[in-house]
Amino acid sequence: MKCHGEYKSPGGKLVVADFQVIQDRLENVRISGDFFLYPDDAIHWINDALTGASADVDPADLAQRVRLILGPEVEMLGFDADAIAEAVRRGLS
Repeated sequence: MKCHGEYKSPGGKLVVADFQVIQDRLENVRISGDFFLYPDDAIHWINDALTGASADVDPADLAQRVRLILGPEVEMLGFDADAIAEAVRRGLS
């Protein structure tokens, strides 16, 4: 099943989550939007952190997966891990 979710952070940027649900797991996750992320390669880390997560996972757990993968050198401007989790949750709805 192909899924698409969008979330605009209050006063922030748009976060888009495109992914598939295969055997109740998130697969082929692609996070995008009009936010800023440094270094740019960190988007791949975020996608990898979400891939394989259960489709029944709590959004707080999704946000934690993102936080755990990103080190202190990563800057997220206009969005955060909670915004990513909300976009995924909306895609699952």
